Amino acid sequence: MDKAVVRIYLKRLAVVSAISFVLVIIFSESAFLLQKDRVENRPPEVITLTIPDGAAEQIGQGKSISSIPEEMVFVLGDVLEVRNEDHVTHRLGPMYIPAGTTATLSLNEADNQLLNCSFQATSYLGLDVRQPTTILTRLLAMLAAGPPTIVFLYLNSLLVYPIKGSEGSEADRQSG
Repeated sequence: MDKAVVRIYLKRLAVVSAISFVLVIIFSESAFLLQKDRVENRPPEVITLTIPDGAAEQIGQGKSISSIPEEMVFVLGDVLEVRNEDHVTHRLGPMYIPAGTTATLSLNEADNQLLNCSFQATSYLGLDVRQPTTILTRLLAMLAAGPPTIVFLYLNSLLVYPIKGSEGSEADRQSG
């Protein structure tokens, strides 16, 4: 294969690479914007969970408390603050929360946990702690998607628009 044909292949590869990275950026950022309201896309914060007065009686009767979800989703670094407005002591995993007090749990490890819970009818509260989406994770996603997209578009460009004068091109097959 002569140098002129190699230059044509490399030029096409450069053009396809540029187009691929633009497409990857557009699709990646579009996907991020569509998921903008997800928990992972916010900075860590203090989340307050209030145990209402009378919770112990409701749980004793087998009723669930509508203001308390069965599962909560957090981002790494959040702090769960449990405020006990009930007249009895409650527990959530490692926390004991006497009546009229507040306890906190720092969520410093990404994990999906099921904690023993005295203010749930099921006796458990699910905590899903997720890694936050950062600029770095967004860039890594784009870098991971770039090379396969380049290969896919480059090979398809060669199939759809073969380079003239290259071995195996349509012009060579007709002359041979």
